[in-house]
Amino acid sequence: MDGNGRWATNRGWPRLVGHRRGAERVREIVKAAPDLGIKWLTLYAFSTENWKRSTEEVLGLMAIFARYIEREAERLSKAGVRMRFIGERGRLDPKLQRMMAGIEARTANCDRLNLTVAVNYGGRDEILRAVKKIAEDAASGVLDPQHLTEGAFADRLDTGGLPDPDLVIRTSGETRTSNFLPWQAAYAEYEFTGTLWPDFTAEELAGIVARFGNRERRFGGVLK
Repeated sequence: MDGNGRWATNRGWPRLVGHRRGAERVREIVKAAPDLGIKWLTLYAFSTENWKRSTEEVLGLMAIFARYIEREAERLSKAGVRMRFIGERGRLDPKLQRMMAGIEARTANCDRLNLTVAVNYGGRDEILRAVKKIAEDAASGVLDPQHLTEGAFADRLDTGGLPDPDLVIRTSGETRTSNFLPWQAAYAEYEFTGTLWPDFTAEELAGIVARFGNRERRFGGVLK
């Protein structure tokens, strides 16, 4: 969900105004997703690299996350949206961690849409943490390294038990993946749009999904 800061700067407003508008856009996209046939939606909200931003912006983003969870918990539950978070939570404020755990528990039985939000997430960090788990399991005798499979590795990622993404969309005109789900998205289709996230509408998402439906996905093989 890239481009919030630039969206605000282009209008002469503080960057946090863009982030707040971006949070409003999340509500629209989450509401539209099920009607487009989307059952699993992952939003990249805050990366491990985003800590490099100003203290004011980081604190403002964390406040927006907390406010979103607080305001949306009841609506998401009623709409059948299950919410999960991926990323390393230890660096986050304990109160925010409790709020995240609370909405996960509250929506655990919902199944109309599975919404995953990546907070303090970085693909390399995720893989490194998974490798450490494997090393610990091997040292304790829980895992025989000779029997390590792709599935066993994937189970130790933050997304263990979740399906790999079929389609990855990046807004704002940037054409890089920025450490987002590098293992899981190995065979995902990609769409890069110049639209800044606060301007990314459900109609544009529908168009991208329609184009995705026309792609041939061979996964390294040959279609018969």
